[in-house]
Amino acid sequence: MKIEEAFDGVELVFLDTAPVIYYVEKNPHYFAVAKSVFDLIENEARLAVASPVTLAECLVAPIRNDFTQRQQEFVDFLTEGNNVSLEIIDEDTGIEAAKFRAQYNLTLSDALQVAVALQANCDALLTNDVVFKRSRGAAPGFNNTPLWGCYTGLKLEKIKNLFQKMIK
Repeated sequence: MKIEEAFDGVELVFLDTAPVIYYVEKNPHYFAVAKSVFDLIENEARLAVASPVTLAECLVAPIRNDFTQRQQEFVDFLTEGNNVSLEIIDEDTGIEAAKFRAQYNLTLSDALQVAVALQANCDALLTNDVVFKRSRGAAPGFNNTPLWGCYTGLKLEKIKNLFQKMIK
């Protein structure tokens, strides 16, 4: 399956932390696939949403290692990138996150990610975190897929095993 086919019908995708890190840091195992996805977002008028949680998690290692340039690369990508926007976490998002945390036993940061994705009306959630399998049921049709895939069903059920298939 080609990335273009996998993203058919997806207009707004939520970016969890790992895909952003893989792209910005040019991870040797995942960069080619991440670049294809972000090229599609930038060039095909697809939109992507991230949260302050994504930004904070991306900044931990560069701050810890005093890598100022990398810190700025993450900030620029998530705040000034083409077709990428950073959503605000407000009171309603916090309440929804608490419900997801209670119901699905997610960490607070993962619950916030799901809440932001749903409140932004994302069509898919791009992640490499198997913990989101616990979120099945967060929205009608919310399904689970293996590592490095898109969780869809927020509104669609089209992207399945995307990265696993493409990396092989």
